[in-house]
Amino acid sequence: MEILETAFMQRALLAALLVGVTAPAIGVYLVQRRQALLGDGIGHVAMTGVGLGFLLSTSPIWTAAVVSVVGAVAMELIRAYGRTRGDIALAMLFYGGMAGGVLLVNLSDGGSTANLSSFLFGSLSAVSDADLVAISLLAGFVVLVSVGLRRQLFAVSQDEEFARVTGLPVQALNLLIAVTAAVTVSVAMRVVGLLLVSALMVVPVAAAQQVSRSFRATFVLAVGIGVVVTLGGTTASYYRDLPPGATIVLLAIGIFVALTASAPLLRRAPRERTPECAAPPREPSVPTQR
Repeated sequence: MEILETAFMQRALLAALLVGVTAPAIGVYLVQRRQALLGDGIGHVAMTGVGLGFLLSTSPIWTAAVVSVVGAVAMELIRAYGRTRGDIALAMLFYGGMAGGVLLVNLSDGGSTANLSSFLFGSLSAVSDADLVAISLLAGFVVLVSVGLRRQLFAVSQDEEFARVTGLPVQALNLLIAVTAAVTVSVAMRVVGLLLVSALMVVPVAAAQQVSRSFRATFVLAVGIGVVVTLGGTTASYYRDLPPGATIVLLAIGIFVALTASAPLLRRAPRERTPECAAPPREPSVPTQR
């Protein structure tokens, strides 16, 4: 295939595959916790890390990961203890991260608006060998946490009070979810971009929820959708010269719309396959609300 003959597209496709797995894998917990926009806030903070990477002439992925983790921990502590002024503190953190990133990029010798744009919206040709190594290591951490601790993370995402009663370290698990989300932002920013990474965390999960009835099914289907849209969007970007981040997100939204429209038909399908000669099934009793 022509797309696999160039080295930069091989790196881009591998990075897209890793992003397609990691973003929905942690996004399923964020959606369960009703923190769908957490990735967007972390993306703003990560801009300071990108600018710091340009200023120090080092890999922006690693500096963005460090700054994102610090910002995510601060967000979680503000959420837990911020009370009535927490929203103002979060707003200052988000906007300060964005402003700091723009300022540091312009202060650096090799920084420019074009360089920053590749991190904001993604770029196929921007994934280097060093970036791919960093993305692979960070993605491994995300998969290890999201899969290895899925029972504990689901419990704390579903009901914090119940998880606390059962003896789980709720605060530590909450911080771990925030840190893993921050690492995921750093993984995805080369492919999807900092401004669109939150959509890839949320939309595949929301699409999977339209047709799945269990957490496990939602998790697996969301990751599958993530892989399909990232690889499909990256391929379409190569052949049609489209921005990869926007293409990937629009594909994910398209799948969400298609599954939402077909969900009622999929739910009726088992009933319609009942043989005509069979006795009609008894209607399940519906408990009345008191």
